[in-house]
Amino acid sequence: MNRLHRLLALAGVSAALTACVSAPPPPPPTPVDPTTPTQRLLLIEREAGVDDTELSVQPLRDPQVDDLRETAKSKRQSGDLAGAAAALDQAVGLVSGDPAILQERAEVAVLQADWPAAERFAKQAIELGSKTGPLCRRHWATIEQSRLARGEKENAASAKSQIAGCTVPGVKRY
Repeated sequence: MNRLHRLLALAGVSAALTACVSAPPPPPPTPVDPTTPTQRLLLIEREAGVDDTELSVQPLRDPQVDDLRETAKSKRQSGDLAGAAAALDQAVGLVSGDPAILQERAEVAVLQADWPAAERFAKQAIELGSKTGPLCRRHWATIEQSRLARGEKENAASAKSQIAGCTVPGVKRY
């Protein structure tokens, strides 16, 4: 009988301990950023802003490239993002070193929610373009928004800090 009591006691203790052990709680859901790609693009455009005290130099453009840019713009406005991307890809093929076209391509990638491509195009534009002015700010704002969309807040803060360095006031003449 003693042996039976021990077995029952052991089974009872085992059952009690088993009841205490539970599965770990599920990990908290990753925060979902409610910002839409269109809202991100508006933030990029707002960050670029045009400061009338700032010097801005625009290069001469190839007419064929201008036509492709206009095509991309109209396709983007009509919601044909793939068509806009294709037109800008063709323009990049003609003049691969134009930071403005690379930036426009990055912005279409933002609208497509293709965050790695948006950052890649913006980084190429930074390497090739001016380190000051509205276009520079658009590059860094694109990188910032791309990183925020992927949940990389620290990296986004680093990109945001670069935006201020893009503003150089024009020369005041008296």
